Amino acid sequence: MACCGGCVCCQSCCRGDTRTPEELSTAGGWMTRSPDTESGFGRRESLITRFFSQQRARKYEAIRWLMVFAIGVTVGLVGLFVDFFVRLFSTLKQTVVGNSVDQCSVKGCLPLSLLELLAFNMTFTFIASVLVLIEPVAAGSGIPEIKSYLNGVKMPGIVRLRTFLCKATGVLFAVAGGLFVGKEGPMIHSGAIVGAGLPQFQSITFKRIKFDFPYFRSDRDKRDFVSAGAAAGVAAAFGAPIGGTLFSLEEGSSFWNQALTWKVLFCSMSATFTLNFFRSGINFNKWGSFQLPGLLNFGEFKCPEGDKQCHLWTVVDLAFFVLMGVVGGLLGALFNCINKCLAKYRIKHIHPKAKFIRVLESLLIAMVTTVVIFVSSMLLGECLDQYAPTTHNSTSGAEDTNSTLRHYFCTNNTYNDMATLLFNPQETAIYQLFHQHGTFSPVTLSVFVLLYFLLACWTYGMSVPSGLFVPCLLCGAAFGRLVANILKVKAGMDIYSGTFALIGAAAFLGGVVRMTISLTVILIESTNEISYGLPIMITLMVAKWTGDFFNKGIYDIHIELRGVPLLEWEVEAEMDKLTASDIMEPNLTYVYPHTRVQSLVSILRTTVYHAFPVVTENRHNEQDFMKGNILVSNNIRFKNSSVVSRAGEQRRRCQSMKSYPSSELRNVCDEQAAAAAAEPAEEGQDLLQQMLDRRHAPYPNLYPDQSPSEDWTMEERFRPLTFHGVILRSQLVSLLIRGVCYTENQTSATQPRLSYTEMTEDYPRFPDIHDVDLALLNPRMIVV
Repeated sequence: MACCGGCVCCQSCCRGDTRTPEELSTAGGWMTRSPDTESGFGRRESLITRFFSQQRARKYEAIRWLMVFAIGVTVGLVGLFVDFFVRLFSTLKQTVVGNSVDQCSVKGCLPLSLLELLAFNMTFTFIASVLVLIEPVAAGSGIPEIKSYLNGVKMPGIVRLRTFLCKATGVLFAVAGGLFVGKEGPMIHSGAIVGAGLPQFQSITFKRIKFDFPYFRSDRDKRDFVSAGAAAGVAAAFGAPIGGTLFSLEEGSSFWNQALTWKVLFCSMSATFTLNFFRSGINFNKWGSFQLPGLLNFGEFKCPEGDKQCHLWTVVDLAFFVLMGVVGGLLGALFNCINKCLAKYRIKHIHPKAKFIRVLESLLIAMVTTVVIFVSSMLLGECLDQYAPTTHNSTSGAEDTNSTLRHYFCTNNTYNDMATLLFNPQETAIYQLFHQHGTFSPVTLSVFVLLYFLLACWTYGMSVPSGLFVPCLLCGAAFGRLVANILKVKAGMDIYSGTFALIGAAAFLGGVVRMTISLTVILIESTNEISYGLPIMITLMVAKWTGDFFNKGIYDIHIELRGVPLLEWEVEAEMDKLTASDIMEPNLTYVYPHTRVQSLVSILRTTVYHAFPVVTENRHNEQDFMKGNILVSNNIRFKNSSVVSRAGEQRRRCQSMKSYPSSELRNVCDEQAAAAAAEPAEEGQDLLQQMLDRRHAPYPNLYPDQSPSEDWTMEERFRPLTFHGVILRSQLVSLLIRGVCYTENQTSATQPRLSYTEMTEDYPRFPDIHDVDLALLNPRMIVV
């Protein structure tokens, strides 16, 4: 059905509604044609069309909400999968190694226990590293890549199904392998991939996965779903749906609107409660209850029963929190500086070599980490008396703190404080620092912070899927617990050690990632204690200000190292001194509505721009001048035979107030074009190469130094170009590949027509002009 698109009815037809007006009237029911007047019938037809347009809009919106819900549920199931297998592999390793350590402590065969631990950790690390070899984009946390994608920069492969499989599988082996990495960052990347792929119902990696689902094909829809998926990943990791929404707003999406806020929050809630439902049912056999909101459980912060003198924090503690924020910012800046140097070294010396070198580096880090864990626990750990069992927040499934104490290398009724921090899963070690009423010696905490800081910094950036949230939280929690021990012993202050451990964790994490609003809400939701809002917010702000004085956050640093042109929220201070003339391009590259093939090929192969303005010249006799193809030829000859563009010349002409008659200008162009056409082509010389040679030939001065004539009109004095729009590089390449052009003795009506589907079928990987064979095209043909 033909349609003009100028009215609501025609727009409805253009969208694929093939029903006749009679069928629409029947569907409307109460709407019938008025026998009195044709205008009444027109109004009723308009109402019918508007009714069905609204129906389609409501259907589209309902499907969008269903997709958001499906993304949230899927991300929750992904978190369940990762958590289940991490626990399975970690339990297997701890059972085997723990029994070996207990037996060898008596028999004197501890090196055998070390070899068993090395075998487990290096095997798991090898699998994780090989998965990254299959899909290199799966390395790291993925947050810099997703932040770049949501900023409008497309990076190859970051939201592919193969990346998702390697990321989700690799991170569980990396965590189970004892590396100082977390699974929260990869959960954000995995959630973003789910958001990008699930509404498409097709896969580029697996060609067989392709369903006819004609919705959400635009960049805006895909970007919105990626925002929702990333927020769902945060919500599933920390049990913080509001924090996940704020994370997507603060660190991710550069394009935000009110409707997206609701959808992202709904997606985060769906992910949180899906994970909570299944984890509670599997771990406690209480299906239908919600006791484990996220992968990371901080437990409930509360004073011992009967101790009325205990307070979680007081106003006096705020001064110490500010100082801890300063120290956290300094440590975070140091961490980022060292990691940046390591990343540069990897880019320069490791990545250019064979891929297997990256696997060897991962195995080396795993071996060093394992040896440090084992030797430091055996030689540097202190055997301390075990306190009475204390269970916090039993309704939420928190473990008895004494049940996770490690007795390695110690006698009965004592525990090894260093082994408790190093041999336990990182989430359990954090819980111990937050809630264990027993003592971690200052020496143990100091050594642990130093070793963990260096190893975590070395590990982040290696070729395995790895997160940074949990390692920073654990290192910062140990630092906060060290401060609490010093204040208790040296100053005799009655403070709650768990609060200082939490503030230390927030200070160090804030100093590394430089997040404020979202991280504050994430930690509040994770602790389920709203009274911590003020101290956490103050600590994060101080840590961010301190760290920003030295360098950027860790994610921004890695974005810069990748050379991603990220557009920040705020412009840099140096830009305030710049003017438009400092950044403008004087030699503007543009195209005309009718342009020859050879000119387009030259433009595409000699420039790196991804969009070109489409312009025409304003002339007094525009209609007569536009007749035929002579104008096209003149315009092309002018552009190809000049060193600078017409826009650049006009800009200079306006600045100097010197002009040249337009008629004489056209005569000069025609003379040059005739001379170029009269030159015989060298035998075997490519026509395109001839054109490129002429393009960069010296250009005569068309605007000599003379005073303007009084007879010149303003149009002749300052004749600008008319801007009609922008055409993308990918669209020009698609037109050339499909031969959408016509010859000089024909009109543009004879050239092929392309639909929107044909123009975008190569999305998002459009071919490069340098890889396209254009031998079948006549360079003299015209593209419109």
